[in-house]
Amino acid sequence: MSRPAPRVSAVVPTLGRSSLLAECLAALRREGGDDLELIVVDQSAGAGVELPAGLAGRVLRPGRNLGFAGGTNLGIAAAAGELVAMVNDDAVVEPGWLAALTAALDGRPGAAAAQGVNLDLGRPALADGCGMGWNGAWQAVQLGHREPAPPAGEPPREIFGVSATAALFRRAALDRVALLGGGPLDERLGSYYEDVDLACRLRAAGYVALVVPAARARHAGSTTGRALGWRRWAALYGNRHLVLARLLGSGYWRRLPLLLARDLQDLARALLAGRGGAALGVLAGWGRALRHLPAYARRGAPAVPLPELARFRITSPR
Repeated sequence: MSRPAPRVSAVVPTLGRSSLLAECLAALRREGGDDLELIVVDQSAGAGVELPAGLAGRVLRPGRNLGFAGGTNLGIAAAAGELVAMVNDDAVVEPGWLAALTAALDGRPGAAAAQGVNLDLGRPALADGCGMGWNGAWQAVQLGHREPAPPAGEPPREIFGVSATAALFRRAALDRVALLGGGPLDERLGSYYEDVDLACRLRAAGYVALVVPAARARHAGSTTGRALGWRRWAALYGNRHLVLARLLGSGYWRRLPLLLARDLQDLARALLAGRGGAALGVLAGWGRALRHLPAYARRGAPAVPLPELARFRITSPR
């Protein structure tokens, strides 16, 4: 007799650089048991990453680095679950994470995605992030970053979107917003703002997103991002413009002076602090945006109505 399809699939892309990979997989296996379909997308060079026996149900090896978006899309395409977890290889979910997120989605049929409170690995009393919002300069920000983590007993609440650090999605919603000829994540963005872009498209399709304080995960931060150096900042600042051009439509051009003013402010801060790599990355990000804007810019109204976006704008110095 064939085994029934799993309800939940988890996709973990890796380059093999995270010292937490085995702990990440063990925590997911503990959460889902044998019923969880656990897919590792090993994008490392050479013979690949050695994984402890019994953790990963499937290991996909594309033979090259597809980026976070490309690697995750590959895993999602192979997944059979009606719910799909995206989990970074440096995130370790805590007991009850999967059950809390599954219950939240079951209780809110209009929600496409849910995440828990991601805690700073080195300072677990502080939140790494509680979901996604927008600051006054149209930069996507992690809500609650470096602030005391909210109590686990607080009820789920709506947020603009979830971070792909550790989140659970409805497969049907991901399929509905998948890009033509591709997957739910825009592979041209690679890493940085790729989950923001997905959140925008899910919101434009009428879905909502939730943060569930009862679900916790510990996150070490971007090991891969730090290895990228100035290229990390180039992707961050370039992709921001591309995602906003797609989101805001004609309104992007009216807001461009504000966006550039914030970029210049960040550039000046980086130079004054002696962070040459960050400063170079801001400038390189502008070049990246200029090259790719024709593929993202569009005419017309914002994909998500401005009053809806305003609900998720925060007053923050970041």
